[in-house]
Amino acid sequence: MVKLHWTPQAIDDLEAIFGYISHDSRSVAKLFVEKLYYRVDQIRHFPMSGRTVPEIEDETIRELIYKNYRIVYQVLHKDQVRILTVFQSGKKLDETTFPD
Repeated sequence: MVKLHWTPQAIDDLEAIFGYISHDSRSVAKLFVEKLYYRVDQIRHFPMSGRTVPEIEDETIRELIYKNYRIVYQVLHKDQVRILTVFQSGKKLDETTFPD
């Protein structure tokens, strides 16, 4: 099984999403994050299942979609993946968005 590492950027993104949703309902925000984690768990079993990011020409950088959010990750090795960022699907992504 693949080991997942969440970057500080991805953790900050998830906390911001939780905070935004929790303004309306904390329980809905908690459920949203739980389901997003469940979606990310797919990467543990099938790291190449996400599509390549259209804005980035790099086969190792992929994404899964959950609701209207993009979960962008990088396949480092066959057994290691780094979650780079989570953001609304209407936004564009470029390499400067990624943490070092």
